[in-house]
Amino acid sequence: MGTKERRTRERHETRDLILSAARDMFAQDGYDAVTMRAIAERIEYTPTALYHHFENKQALLSELCQRDFEGLARHFQGQATATDPVERILAVGEAYLRFAEQYPSQYRFMFMTVLPRPAHDERYIAESRDNPERNAYAFLRDACRAAIDAGRMRPEIDDPDLYAQMLWGAVHGLISLRIAKQHSDWVPWRELRVTARLTMRALMRGLLREPGALA
Repeated sequence: MGTKERRTRERHETRDLILSAARDMFAQDGYDAVTMRAIAERIEYTPTALYHHFENKQALLSELCQRDFEGLARHFQGQATATDPVERILAVGEAYLRFAEQYPSQYRFMFMTVLPRPAHDERYIAESRDNPERNAYAFLRDACRAAIDAGRMRPEIDDPDLYAQMLWGAVHGLISLRIAKQHSDWVPWRELRVTARLTMRALMRGLLREPGALA
């Protein structure tokens, strides 16, 4: 490996280290409470070294959001591959749960941390907002739209965004409760995958035009 290639690799590794530390700190302490200096101290770098990679905390947040949310979209692309739209919606729910289990730090950062609006440039937003390969929400919404267009849903279920947000909220609520209250002595928690699967199927049966079509 030449000097240029080695420096490029080292730069990428340093950026990954910074982003990983920032993600954990944002999720644990809250975005507003974390400073660039604190991130630098966490990884034993100088603040100046961080600013060589990121102009400010907002720029760091924007790249972190881009990486993690595109990562979730790729996760959906790889795991929710059913051709039937209803089965694909259920597969998205299962994939979302697996993402939370496999990447708990990312999940807490993405969905359980209050964050400011990332400073994505307009071109990136235009290219990504409705692109299911980059936007996991667009992936779910497209599956919901396909189910509606195929006549599978009750007549009043005609808004794919409303439909997607109902399903997302239900599964997210179960996951977030388990993360936030996992050490509770007061709640006899049942196995999360079983609870989530039953919840998704119960919701789907209530929304389908022909509930009996869902095994």
